[in-house]
Amino acid sequence: MSGYVYIMSNEKQGTLYIGVTSDLSRRVYEHREKLVEGFTSRYGLHRLVYYEAFDDIRAAIQREKNLKHWPRAWKLALIHERNPEWDDLYLRLNE
Repeated sequence: MSGYVYIMSNEKQGTLYIGVTSDLSRRVYEHREKLVEGFTSRYGLHRLVYYEAFDDIRAAIQREKNLKHWPRAWKLALIHERNPEWDDLYLRLNE
């Protein structure tokens, strides 16, 4: 089974949430519509700013664990490298 690591935010340089899923479009939709109680709904994290795809969900889970231990500055640099404007990538998922 394939998987994704993703980062949600509320604004550029804002609060970050790192998650893992096998269905990125569905999971981000759940965050955006506040169907998931918890951190993302509490802090209004509705913008998908980064994601990586993996052939194996276990690799995605390991990457998520690694990213969660990174310093914030590294996470911001990772996002900025692929998405310098912090665009909402969810809008591009279903194109």
